[in-house]
Amino acid sequence: MKAPEDDIVLKLLHTADWHLGRRFRAFSEEGGLRLSRARFEVLDRIFNEAERHQVDAVLCAGDLFDDPQPTREVADGLLAALKKHSRNTRPVFLLPGNHDPAQPDSVWFDARFRKQLPDEVHVVEQAKEYALVNGCVLWAVPCESKAGQLDPTLKIPRREPGDERVRVGLVHGSTYDARDAQTNFPIAKDAVIDRGLDYLAIGDTHGFRFIPPERKQPPTVYPGAPEATAFDEKDPGSVAVVFITRQRRAMVNQRRVAAWDWEEVTVGSISELRQLAARQDLKTRVLRLNVDLRLPAAELDEAERILEALAGTEARHGAVGVLDLKRHCLELDLSNVDTWSDALPSVLQATVAKLRTAAEDPQRRPAAQRALFHLFRATRKAG
Repeated sequence: MKAPEDDIVLKLLHTADWHLGRRFRAFSEEGGLRLSRARFEVLDRIFNEAERHQVDAVLCAGDLFDDPQPTREVADGLLAALKKHSRNTRPVFLLPGNHDPAQPDSVWFDARFRKQLPDEVHVVEQAKEYALVNGCVLWAVPCESKAGQLDPTLKIPRREPGDERVRVGLVHGSTYDARDAQTNFPIAKDAVIDRGLDYLAIGDTHGFRFIPPERKQPPTVYPGAPEATAFDEKDPGSVAVVFITRQRRAMVNQRRVAAWDWEEVTVGSISELRQLAARQDLKTRVLRLNVDLRLPAAELDEAERILEALAGTEARHGAVGVLDLKRHCLELDLSNVDTWSDALPSVLQATVAKLRTAAEDPQRRPAAQRALFHLFRATRKAG
């Protein structure tokens, strides 16, 4: 249930894990560049969401850069986004995470970078309390190294008796809710209660979730990466918009900001491949396509044409936004070669017979199958 507007004393946008400068080497050069650019493009949607809800502060919970020493182009990209969306009355807190810790040689201490930050943008260099609107306060604790075994929330003082202020925490680290997880900067699941916080904003894992899932008051929240970075991430692509009332109750709204959906598909028949090609949502997909097909010549020819249309060529864009094609098995079914080779001239029939014999040898089979398929295509084209 939404609280009355005059009962809300603090509005926040909580985001994390931008990983600016990340490279996607598993994809083609063009696809990787498209995904790297998407990490900057989503910043506009994040700050537009902050503007739409007229939030009082933007909390950025670590791993904003993929590396503590990004290239100048990457650092300037963030500066440009911050300047574009600069609002003097709305502070933005940039928290170093374990990917981009607050170290002397990092971007966070680079004089050129710091000089160009808008006045309302605060880099959290050390554990510190910040004043927010309406007497609310923020306690922020950065990562100062890439790995650590201490809970960063231990640097946040416990709530003193009689302190009725809204208190918010901002840290980056892992929680103990995943079985056999190797935790880095481990955050106790009850840290928000132990420290007397009304909302604990955290970053590190890339999906939106409450920690623990069943506790909504007071909440500890991962907003997730605003654009996914891998196929196995659960529920990425969001930010958290948080309203906190005078009674110190935090209401958390998950808001999607991602432009891309990541999906993995395996096709085991030509009909499944046709159905995939007919989909209307492929332009916004990062698609890993696993192909496991053994087809007669005519259908293999169709499959190759579909795959070309999905991936694109130098002359035309592909139907899929970004495609990672895994041709685990895409080969010619030799059982019906006679259906098209019987009509060939005798010299070509002899060639087909030799290639079929060669295909019986496991080591020669791939080359023989390719040769037979190219022969099918050539004879079909010739009529």
